[in-house]
Amino acid sequence: MTVLRRWPQVLWLTVVWVLLWGTISVKIVLGGILVAAAVTALFPLPLLPRLPFRPWPLLRLGVWLLADLVVSGAQVAWETVRHGPRARAGIVAVPLRTGSERVTTLVAAAAALTPGSFVLQIDRPGGRLYVYALGLRSAADATRVRRQMERLQDRVVRAAGEAR
Repeated sequence: MTVLRRWPQVLWLTVVWVLLWGTISVKIVLGGILVAAAVTALFPLPLLPRLPFRPWPLLRLGVWLLADLVVSGAQVAWETVRHGPRARAGIVAVPLRTGSERVTTLVAAAAALTPGSFVLQIDRPGGRLYVYALGLRSAADATRVRRQMERLQDRVVRAAGEAR
């Protein structure tokens, strides 16, 4: 009965199984379902509450991330061409706007997609993200990075989570 409650895990593991085989056949899919059901029954992960599905904010987040990817890529390219090996970077502390570990992980993953920035550390007790950012030459640049990360957090919370 517990395997039936975990059908998304079984489905995902079956997809991974089929991808590992590299071909689709009835035999491989049925084998994948059996292996996935066995793995799910023998090694159950805790059931977590589902993240809310908000299509419009999720679409807006995706479009914003694509636009940010293009703009950040151009900024990194300009920083590299203009300053070369003398390009400067730094670490900026950004307050966390969510208590959810999954939403924080989504924020960190989205930040990693952006050229020139990366979440180095998540300080859960202190409620901060420490973000590495390229192109920091002044306090105004650090403020810009902080605001950009706060906007990213707001968009992720609107799309898939809850604020503090």
